[in-house]
Amino acid sequence: MSIRPLYDRVVVKRLPAETTSKGGIVIPDKAAEKPMQGEVIAVGTGAPLDNGELRPLSIKKGDRVVFGQYAGTEIDLGGETYLIIKESDILAIVERASGEEAEERAA
Repeated sequence: MSIRPLYDRVVVKRLPAETTSKGGIVIPDKAAEKPMQGEVIAVGTGAPLDNGELRPLSIKKGDRVVFGQYAGTEIDLGGETYLIIKESDILAIVERASGEEAEERAA
């Protein structure tokens, strides 16, 4: 099953929450905060302008993004939970250095 967001909306899959603190303490699921980072799964066609044209989104599929803790609407689709948010609710794109991508793939 696939999903295609409309206009300036973006479908994001939240990244897994951290299960241990920096000091090594295990954080139970109930106490963990919702992660505020995710991977973009799908993007809409663009934001409508006053003249009727569409402005392309600056976010693309596969980008890793940071968004507000309470941004968007959660939906369940095919057993997975996704978040549909507006492009304006995305605070930043996380850019990885080429070395980090290689480490992530190796792990």
